[in-house]
Amino acid sequence: MAIKRHSGAVGFRRDLSLRPASIAQRLLPVLNWLPGYRRDWLLPDVLAGLAVWAVMVPESMAYAGILGVPPIMGLYTIVPPLIAYALLGTSRLLVVGPDTATGLISALTVGAIAVQGTAQFNMLTSTLAILIGAFFLLFGVLRMGWVAAFIPTPVMRGFIEGLVCITIIGQVPHLLGIEGASGNFFTKFWSALRHLSDASLAPVLTGLLSLMAMLVLRHLAPRIPAALVVALVATLLVGLLEGEAAGVSVVGELPSGLPNLALPNFDLAVWRELAPGALAIVLVGYAEALGGAKAAAMQTGGDVDPNQELVAHGPANILSGLFGGFLVVGSLSKTSVAMAAGARSQLANLVAAVFCFLTLVLLTPLFRGMPHPALAAIVVAGELTLGVLQGIALGVALSLLMLIYRTSHPQGAVLGQLPGEEAYRDVRLHPEALTFPGLLIWRPGGDLFFASIGHFDEGLKAELAASRPPAKRVLLDAESMNFIDTSACDALLNLIKELQSQGITFAFARVRDEVRERLRLTGIEAIVGSTNFCERVTDGVRAWQQQERLDTVPAGASC
Repeated sequence: MAIKRHSGAVGFRRDLSLRPASIAQRLLPVLNWLPGYRRDWLLPDVLAGLAVWAVMVPESMAYAGILGVPPIMGLYTIVPPLIAYALLGTSRLLVVGPDTATGLISALTVGAIAVQGTAQFNMLTSTLAILIGAFFLLFGVLRMGWVAAFIPTPVMRGFIEGLVCITIIGQVPHLLGIEGASGNFFTKFWSALRHLSDASLAPVLTGLLSLMAMLVLRHLAPRIPAALVVALVATLLVGLLEGEAAGVSVVGELPSGLPNLALPNFDLAVWRELAPGALAIVLVGYAEALGGAKAAAMQTGGDVDPNQELVAHGPANILSGLFGGFLVVGSLSKTSVAMAAGARSQLANLVAAVFCFLTLVLLTPLFRGMPHPALAAIVVAGELTLGVLQGIALGVALSLLMLIYRTSHPQGAVLGQLPGEEAYRDVRLHPEALTFPGLLIWRPGGDLFFASIGHFDEGLKAELAASRPPAKRVLLDAESMNFIDTSACDALLNLIKELQSQGITFAFARVRDEVRERLRLTGIEAIVGSTNFCERVTDGVRAWQQQERLDTVPAGASC
């Protein structure tokens, strides 16, 4: 007995010693992959980190234009989120950073409160990032990762591509060096047309040549960091050719060093105005991030925890906002850069964070002469290579129409029994399935509601008319029915009465409790008879066969 007690005590102590480790691994997923890190991964991760750095520095400055904030805020946005996600994220390769769709929502949300270009606008953009992070963290703690399943992929892609179109037309004034306008897509498009005559040669050449260079490099040399190359070359050429004097707008002086802690706006009225936009960004950004994480996991293996992904995006956004940056989400395009460069783990993102940190401390003077048309070209080329002109909007409309058609036209089927089995299948797909003379086993193929009951009625009557010998009884296999509304119940009741007047009886099999309760409340159970509700299709078939053997009227058949 003493040995048993001692053994049990050791086991209990072992459990206690393991619990903190498991909690730590759950809170810090980096502890799951870091102990198993292999030495031969180091060089690929370092090289991938350099590739991510080369892409994120110019792109973050360019995407600051989408949000309507100074380019330096784009640089402030890089380091804290990369570190936070590397420690808290469950994807080995996902890269978090600025994003087109969510960035535009941010600009529209903050623009409804403050004037773009003011200190208040910049502060509220950072405040919005903090609020977004708080929502991410809250939803993660509440384990609401399942919400992404309710976002149809075509609808999400169509929504994002619509925002991308607005983004591109919004960058055209910067690309050509003309005056822009705020508003919707058509307002911005019309403004760009009206001011085309104001364009001067130097800005137009800078923007168009930068755009052409971006597209060519991405097509012919996808491994080269096109954004960095174009930004550096454009900066050098504008400086050498005195493009600024010729009217080319440049970034200007950027502060060196680390950002100061930026306290958010604590006005509750302002937070209420920002909340709808923040929730929209969380929904759109999370769907994008989870898609990127899953795409990376499919190629490299590993599991992605949807709830932990929400948690990881919380501190990433909160820290970005506190250090003067703006919102971030998981980016499939930046993740693709890391994957193409051979990244093996989140160490690549930590390497990128280190180089971005050094950029902030040492290299910001180099960006003083970076031309705005080149930054606009980086944004526009990025959106074009994502496939803006793919007709996604048409795809969304067709998807919705197909969904409506399929739900309103459930594919009913006549069932037969597979030889030697207690299984019933569609006789069109299984010609060997056995049918029973005088009995029609019918499966409706889906829920019955106001839009589908008419198709159900037509299909069943057509099969009754075609059955040989004529059917005397219908056995409805209701396993596929999860729902039936009042309109469908009324129509079904009328159908059953019509069939009964023709000497055809009705029975049900495998009816779910919720559906049967609705059938009871609408009087269908009373007119059919409770004994004609069978637990199995086989029970309904045997009841019919028993009546046939007794040579009695079909009305007496019951389960």
